[in-house]
Amino acid sequence: MVSLTTKFSDMKTIRINLSLMIAAIAILVGGCQADKLEPLEKNTSAPGPVSNVQYTAGPGNATLTYALPSDNDLLYVKAVYSLANGKVMEVKASYYGNTLKVEGFGDTEEHEVKLYAVNRSEVESAPVSIKVRPLENPIWGVFRSMKALADFGGIRFTAKNPAEADLAIEILTEDSKGRMVPTSKNIYTSTIDIDQAIRGYDPVSRKFAITIRDRWLNYSDTLFTTLVPLYEAPIPKSGYRAVTLPSDVALNTSTSIAGMWDGDTNGWPRVLMTSSAVLTPQWITFDIGKLSSLSRIVIWDYPEYLSIRTYFYGGNLNEFEIWGTDNPPTDGSFNNWTKLGTFKSKKPSGAAYGTNTTEDVAAGAAGLNYTFDAGIPKVRYLRIKNNKNWQGTTFMSIGEIQVYGDPR
Repeated sequence: MVSLTTKFSDMKTIRINLSLMIAAIAILVGGCQADKLEPLEKNTSAPGPVSNVQYTAGPGNATLTYALPSDNDLLYVKAVYSLANGKVMEVKASYYGNTLKVEGFGDTEEHEVKLYAVNRSEVESAPVSIKVRPLENPIWGVFRSMKALADFGGIRFTAKNPAEADLAIEILTEDSKGRMVPTSKNIYTSTIDIDQAIRGYDPVSRKFAITIRDRWLNYSDTLFTTLVPLYEAPIPKSGYRAVTLPSDVALNTSTSIAGMWDGDTNGWPRVLMTSSAVLTPQWITFDIGKLSSLSRIVIWDYPEYLSIRTYFYGGNLNEFEIWGTDNPPTDGSFNNWTKLGTFKSKKPSGAAYGTNTTEDVAAGAAGLNYTFDAGIPKVRYLRIKNNKNWQGTTFMSIGEIQVYGDPR
């Protein structure tokens, strides 16, 4: 039999547990209520406005300077302005500084910018208005300098972008019904010297329309041109063969020349890597299987394993030459060889060694195109001579290659 005292003790325990549960729920609910996003302070008085506002015009932008109000709870300064397309822009700057950049202007007309000082309660000051007149948007200088030329299998674009603005080259071409339609081959770049191409077109007369756009959807005029892409085809990798001549450099023992055409662009050890012990210019030789008029070679550099796979690094080709012949001398000399081109690898971003931007990674992963000099003789054998890699020595690390031209 359970005693009366035991029953009372059990009931007391239940009441205590119930009380603790109710208290926990209250704390939880109270905590949730405390998480509401709102200003930490409740100062409803507007801060003083900024003063002595001035600006310096830049390409498509303006940098504002101002004196801050003396309010102790000042949090930031906000600029509000509109672009030509009607989009309202807001830019905020911390109270630790006194400068702010407004950008996205597509013309050189006057634009009104309103500045607000904002306190920690998100209360805004009265606006201070200034009219800015930006310098010419970079899209126009790029458009004026742009040249569109027929290239192997497509069209090549060159232009100057001294502001290093983030731009898109949008390309349209005619479809089977003669309508101009987007190509889905837009070029995105921020390099100073733009030199890129789109390919995949037959050697027949074709109309193209090209325009330059920035990230605020400002557009240049449109360039219309009619070009005949030059004939080219990929030289089949099934015919490529390694050739070892007396003067050719030794390889890293884990890799082979055939790693350059096995279909794997970056998997170790299915790549080519030459000896790092040789510090003078070094070269390798291979056979492409057919006597051909060559147009270009695409080289996929081997991306080293750093924090991420890194291009434009280590043994990746930087300053190099490509030579060709139809009959290589057995002594390994350069007699009977023709230099097809001297090349320098260009890192799209120009970022520091060992640092890759999204554009750098995209360029490396897509393969780097090197176009051969016009009027070169037909060749069957190629020799890559490396004078300097990105590390500053001469060993080579190549993931894959593809040679293009006319093997007919």
